[in-house]
Amino acid sequence: MPNSAPESPRRVRIERRGPVLVDGPVDVELPDGTTVSSDRFRVALCTCRRSRRYPWCDTSHRDRS
Repeated sequence: MPNSAPESPRRVRIERRGPVLVDGPVDVELPDGTTVSSDRFRVALCTCRRSRRYPWCDTSHRDRS
């Protein structure tokens, strides 16, 4: 149920110059209204929008030398 309280609070960790790490499983609602899901124990959400797998981070934010 979308409005029911989770069993325990979700942990969200914000990485400096990196993705947002969320303890899973998660459902992510995108700006266009579609929903993507992951059943992994932790997911990395892209904040730079460079990821080819958006909203999932693929480390495209890292400086490449």
